[in-house]
Order: sequence, then C-alpha cells, then structure tokens
Amino acid sequence: MYFPSTNPLSLVHEGLGVWAPIDHQRIIAKLTVGLGILYYHEKKIRLEPLPDDSKVSPVPDLSLINNDSDETPVIIEVCKTKGQKDDIQKVIQLVDNDLYGIREGFIYNYKTEQWYRYRFGDGGLTTESSFSEILNLDLNTFLL
Repeated sequence: MYFPSTNPLSLVHEGLGVWAPIDHQRIIAKLTVGLGILYYHEKKIRLEPLPDDSKVSPVPDLSLINNDSDETPVIIEVCKTKGQKDDIQKVIQLVDNDLYGIREGFIYNYKTEQWYRYRFGDGGLTTESSFSEILNLDLNTFLL
C-alpha cells in the first residue's frame, strides 16, 4: 500500500481540494442521512441522495438523483465563506447549462449558516432560502 510522504493533517484545507474540513463533511453527512431516511426507509421523496465521493471534483457535494429519468433535479454544495462566491457561480453554471436536468441548486455556508437557492430560469440571481420546492421540504431541518 502506498502512503504519501506528506503529513495529511497539513492538507486538511478546503481550498486545496484534497480533504474537506470535518465541519464540511459533517454537513454533507447530516444532509445525506436525513434525505436518505426519507428516500430509503420512509419513501417520502422520490430522489436518491448521493454524496460526491471523490476528493477533487467539479461534482456537487450532494446530488439528488431521479433513477427513473437519470436526471439530477436537485444539487447541494457546501462551502465556507472563502469559497462561497465560487460555489455560487458553480451552481448557477450547472443549473443554467441544463445538461443533467438540474432545476434547483443550493449552496450552504456552514460558517455563516446561510442557505442560497438557485432555480433554473432565475437569471443568475440567488435567493436566501433552504426550502426545496421540488422536494417540498426545508433542507435546513436536517442541520438542526
């Protein structure tokens, strides 16, 4: 097995794109578990929550997949203040490109505890909201 010669703890910085900070990972885990219970056990939502499992990726942190249509109607990106502007632009671009059927994109800043929502057709303007019209639920409830 290969072990890197670098101390991995020195690489635990969101900006380096190697390992996300524990707070970042915790938010993704809470959202995945909460939405996963609604999908797998309670059958209350029809979109499967799948976290991105790669360390460096342009894929959103959490994608909600419609397995019948192979589309991704909802995406969630988790950030801190330093990366917020880039993540908002990333979500807007993914939604506006209309490649994967994304209709709602969310950005959650875990430092300020603020949510931003961008919907297909919003013309580049986000709103402060954690409510998903597609899922008909408030995503922030999984973080309380």
